[in-house]
Amino acid sequence: MASDIGQIAQLLDATLDPVKHKKAENLLKQEEKKPQFSLQLLKIVATESFEPKIRLSGALCFKNFIRHNYVDEDRNYKLPLDEVSTIKQELIGLMIACPPTIQTQLGEAISIVADSDFWDRWDTLVQDLVSRFTPDNYKVNNGVSDALYTEINHVLGTFAVPFLNLLSATDQQIEANKNNKDALKGYFDTMSLLIKVFYDLSCQEMPPQFESNLEHISTLLHKYLEYENPILATEDESEAGIIEIVKADICEALQLYVQKYDDDFGRYTQVFISKAWNLLSTIGPQTKYDNLVSKALHFLTAIAGTAQHSGAFNDENVLSQVVEKVVLPNVALRESDIELFEDEPIEFIRRDLEGSDTDSRRRAATDFLRQLQGKFEQLVTSVTGRYINHYLEQGKTNWKDKDTAISLFLSIAAKGAVTASHGVKTVNELLNVVEFFQQHVANDLVGDAGVEPIAKVDAIKYLYTFRSQLTKEQWQAAFQPLIQNMASSNYVVYTYAAIAVERLLYLADDTGARIFGRADIEPFAKDLLDHLFKLVEKESSPAKMQENEFLMRCIMRVLIVMNTGILNFTDMVLDHLVSITNVIKANPSNPRFYYYHFEALGAVVSCGSPNGTSKLEDRLWEPLNLIITEEVNEFMPYVFQIFAKLLELNPSGALPNHYQALVAPLMLPATWETRGNVPALTRLLVAIIPRAAQYIVAENQVQPILGIFQGLLRGKKTEQNAFDLLESIALSIPRAALEPYFKNILELLFTKLQSSPSDSFKLRFVRFYHLISAKPEASLGADFFVSQVDLVQNNLFTQIYLTVILPTSGQLVRPVDRKAAVISFAKSMGDSSAFAQRYVKGWRFTCEAMLGILINPPKVAIGVGDEIVNEADVDDIGFGLGFTPLNTCKKAARDDFPEVQDIQQWVRQYLMDANNRHNGAIAGYMDRLTDEGKQALAMYVS
Repeated sequence: MASDIGQIAQLLDATLDPVKHKKAENLLKQEEKKPQFSLQLLKIVATESFEPKIRLSGALCFKNFIRHNYVDEDRNYKLPLDEVSTIKQELIGLMIACPPTIQTQLGEAISIVADSDFWDRWDTLVQDLVSRFTPDNYKVNNGVSDALYTEINHVLGTFAVPFLNLLSATDQQIEANKNNKDALKGYFDTMSLLIKVFYDLSCQEMPPQFESNLEHISTLLHKYLEYENPILATEDESEAGIIEIVKADICEALQLYVQKYDDDFGRYTQVFISKAWNLLSTIGPQTKYDNLVSKALHFLTAIAGTAQHSGAFNDENVLSQVVEKVVLPNVALRESDIELFEDEPIEFIRRDLEGSDTDSRRRAATDFLRQLQGKFEQLVTSVTGRYINHYLEQGKTNWKDKDTAISLFLSIAAKGAVTASHGVKTVNELLNVVEFFQQHVANDLVGDAGVEPIAKVDAIKYLYTFRSQLTKEQWQAAFQPLIQNMASSNYVVYTYAAIAVERLLYLADDTGARIFGRADIEPFAKDLLDHLFKLVEKESSPAKMQENEFLMRCIMRVLIVMNTGILNFTDMVLDHLVSITNVIKANPSNPRFYYYHFEALGAVVSCGSPNGTSKLEDRLWEPLNLIITEEVNEFMPYVFQIFAKLLELNPSGALPNHYQALVAPLMLPATWETRGNVPALTRLLVAIIPRAAQYIVAENQVQPILGIFQGLLRGKKTEQNAFDLLESIALSIPRAALEPYFKNILELLFTKLQSSPSDSFKLRFVRFYHLISAKPEASLGADFFVSQVDLVQNNLFTQIYLTVILPTSGQLVRPVDRKAAVISFAKSMGDSSAFAQRYVKGWRFTCEAMLGILINPPKVAIGVGDEIVNEADVDDIGFGLGFTPLNTCKKAARDDFPEVQDIQQWVRQYLMDANNRHNGAIAGYMDRLTDEGKQALAMYVS
């Protein structure tokens, strides 16, 4: 039966309460399963008598429901067709009628539906949107523009001309309403959206309709870049008004046009340069202008990067003006920066390090100066140098001026981008960064009394920025003082110290060897970790405890660098990590923090313990299993990876009792429905199967596991996981328990082989064949495989062998896979009756394929140091419900034939023994080869 709308509304309300949210979310999951759930949500969103927060919560829930339940990976609808068509009929009209916050959520939902259905299954979308445009109702237009923002590139033909008309109409309405504050604000909102759409439509290439109207568009942009109207001015010093927002949108569009379309747009740029310059010279320091200032600076930076416009800056007087009027006011500390430093330290750090939605003025001004310096190094260095010296002199009595001097120096000393891995890689040859540090900065790092916290941060940030420029000896002198700053009582100071230490420990030379390794930090690592944990645990609420991901990242890095050096104090580290887990699982709110936290836990697990892993298993079972039973979805993929790693460290022992309890829940289809869980769940199950084979057979679990395999095989994104599972079953479960299902497995694989499979699918199929074929001693082998294919269709094997297995085997890349193929081929040649009698030509082809791989023999990979140093940085990882692999828990490549080390030696021995076993028959089969083949094989069979 369908859900009750009032009950759903109550649950939506309860999800907003931190105490009730977990229970409410679980109850909503039950409601999801009832028919028409999505339409009930839309009714709640549309009902004006519900509180705004409930309507917004409903829109959010609808968007997430659509994201996970609209279609499967192959674009098949998961909802009934009548529900799908009702959604498409109602969604746009509803979105247009809703307040802006709800519009945004429904706009995203439209985008998800359009991703799947536009345009072949929703060809009325653009028509439906464009038909709702009206020249005089900004509410409707804003809703329409928001949605179009997403599915734009398909729609130029239908959309560009109405769009340009709407741009002109909106301009006219702004004129007509210049004294009517509410209407004017609405039309300015429209203008902002239209300029964003203009930007989006131009990202790939300039639409022809824009090219032919470029003069008109430029005139309009110019008009609004200098537009003023006091009735729209905001009193608030920190919140940008709509005029500032539109000007920032225009600067962003100008930057794009200068960088991509300067040939066409170049003749209009001069007027924009002087306007941007006037804007920057006259605008106040209030934070409400920050975004506009940084966008205007980005535009000028783009101008400075072009050949035809940059020459204007190649003049000492002009550059002095640039530094004085534009750069200095924007790199100098403002009261608002100091307030942010004191009142919202984590926000200060994030903006300073990464930029944020409102990019910092300082970063934008620095980028501008750096762009100029790249063009005119000598001139910029000498002009800026004069200002640096002036502010250093002033800085002897005023720390703010010294801060300005250091910022200016940083902007001209660094060449190129500041990289996350190495800081500044190349520096301005005209400056000496180490000398500047020693003369002007080092005292602030070392000194205690009377050093301003911001001056401390400047000193640490200087080291952090130029970390690649210091020698190991220079670093050894700076490292202790850096660590001492972690004891500071100031949040920003100790966090910056942790950031700098972490990046230093990450630093590697050109060969991949760490600059600072375990030996360098071993004497104080335990105390350092203890101190870092105490800083994290100072806060007791879940949200505050996980606020500072930089501290957790430093903990993770120390553990990685220390490696097995932590075995003396593993208990201390685990006490802290488990205690943190138990607090933050109540409300996972910072994905970066908990990612680093689980990497840290992974680092401890991967070190194992000298006396086996049972102590670790016992210690971690309870806190990690609670995450599964309490369904803390954000943490589950991490927990499955850690459990899997623990089992992989000891692949042969019996399954610990705790884990037996996991087997049944792992079989539940619901656990596999969250896509982010799939890679980790597969890996965990693959780790359990060999250690629980008897239990799985005894409890009749083979069929449910194969059911999971079948589900995974259906999706393109999960077919590799399907093979992982299949190989584990085939190699661990006795043939008697496996055989009843083998024909069905082959039918599923062959069906997929027939429908233009991906190369990766073919490679995995071939690897699976070789693993079976190479195990006659486990009652498998080529003859078993052939007999099972015969059950599907007689003589189908010949076709599969000739068209898939033989040509693909040579394409296997990993040494363990090439080795398995050689072993499989050799055993087919030496002991398979099918190849000896039934497939006479097949024996020859097999031999040639094996020799082909042996010409380029697989080397046994020697363990190369610890490879974690050059891992992808977490900033490249998408968060949310996707899967994030733990680098510290990486799975080692599995070698199913560890006993075979020298493959050529093994082949020689195997074929000679087989020849003896079969009374010289193998030597007889050599007649089937070409002369070339006989010569090549003679090396192996004398």
